[in-house]
Amino acid sequence: MWPRLVANKILGKRLSNNNFVADFPGDAKTCGLLDISSLGQPSLRGNTILNQREDNLHDYNVFVSTWNVGGVAPQENLDIAGLLDTPNNICEIYVFGFQEIVPLRASNVLGSENSKISMKWNSLIREALNKKIQYCLEKQEYNRKQLGIRAQKPSFIEDEKTLFQSSTIPEDFRCIICKQMVGILISVWIRSDLRPYVRHPSVSCVGCGIMGCLGNKGSVSVRFQLHETSFCFVCSHLASGGREGDEKLRNSDVAEIFSRTSFHRRPSLDLPRNILDHDRVILLGDLNYRVSLPEATTRLLVDRKEWDALLDNDQLRMGLRNGQVFEGWHEGLIKFAPTYKYCLKSNVYSGCAEGQKGGKWRAPAWCDRIIWYGEGLEQHLYTRGESNLSDHRPVKAMFTAEVQVSSTIKGLQKFFLSERFDQITTKSEKTLSDRYLCKSRSGFKF
Repeated sequence: MWPRLVANKILGKRLSNNNFVADFPGDAKTCGLLDISSLGQPSLRGNTILNQREDNLHDYNVFVSTWNVGGVAPQENLDIAGLLDTPNNICEIYVFGFQEIVPLRASNVLGSENSKISMKWNSLIREALNKKIQYCLEKQEYNRKQLGIRAQKPSFIEDEKTLFQSSTIPEDFRCIICKQMVGILISVWIRSDLRPYVRHPSVSCVGCGIMGCLGNKGSVSVRFQLHETSFCFVCSHLASGGREGDEKLRNSDVAEIFSRTSFHRRPSLDLPRNILDHDRVILLGDLNYRVSLPEATTRLLVDRKEWDALLDNDQLRMGLRNGQVFEGWHEGLIKFAPTYKYCLKSNVYSGCAEGQKGGKWRAPAWCDRIIWYGEGLEQHLYTRGESNLSDHRPVKAMFTAEVQVSSTIKGLQKFFLSERFDQITTKSEKTLSDRYLCKSRSGFKF
């Protein structure tokens, strides 16, 4: 009891702080990051009368990924562009979750936090997103050229013209929240033109590790409001262990995260305080749930790629079915191989290589997961990446999220994209042109 009380006293302040890192709000073109506090920053955009108008729904694409990098620091030439591969060109929101960005040794768990590694990951994310933007711009330019060729053919359709001319490619992405707790890191990026509509960013950290409170296990939760809809993303690393009964420790961690996560709430604003109070909630991370089968049976089914038979005995799936954990939550269909545990720099599961000696052998399992809660989210992609940086494979998902947008803003958007606006601007340009020509002709005599 005493060690836990002492640890809570010493470390409670550090784990519960609301500071986080984001792109400097004053300069849209800077690549620098600034450590800011949500306590002193009620919003990234002032409240306006638009927020009191009737709301409409708008769909935004949200990309989410989770990756346990096993304490391996990223090299300068590490290319994570493959992690961003999605069927659609680009999303409006990108959420990156990492676990074990630093080795979970005592010096990192008990010592002061080192932000160099998290900043390195953020730089790699920025570089990868910029590459994706450049690729989409090049693809759009190619489509425009093809459009010019196809427009001369009788089969050209007006809808295709609209499709290729409309562009949702941003100038860049902005990091609105980046928060680290020991080895857990979450970084949220949003399309630059949407940044003015992000308000009330906040973070909440819960340590569930050693003595039930240290940050080697637990969660980092972030929340913000986009237009009139609140989002909450929870990056978690739950208790490990493949022995019978270890899943109860993970279930206990989940209960702790839900009960202890609390976002700062100003008296004058009616903001969500707990995770499940938000409109759109997504949880990601190394949840460490295993397959409740003998190891030999698990490895045999993995070799045969019989995913359904394995998933019938997956601890998280069983917990979702019987309501023991994550009641009311959803997970998409899993059609990919288990993400853990691989030999380093290899595509072979640990314990499967001939002549392999030493190290920790673990039966293959889907430790890395992405799940969601509530309405207004539709999943379109759920798969894994193939980077062999660590003993885990990254997992990614893509959602469509319904967002309430002010009817005034929605009306302005429709107007500026409408034919009526084109006609007005064309008429104005013609009028100005005529005036200019008349003025220039007035100095001549015939």
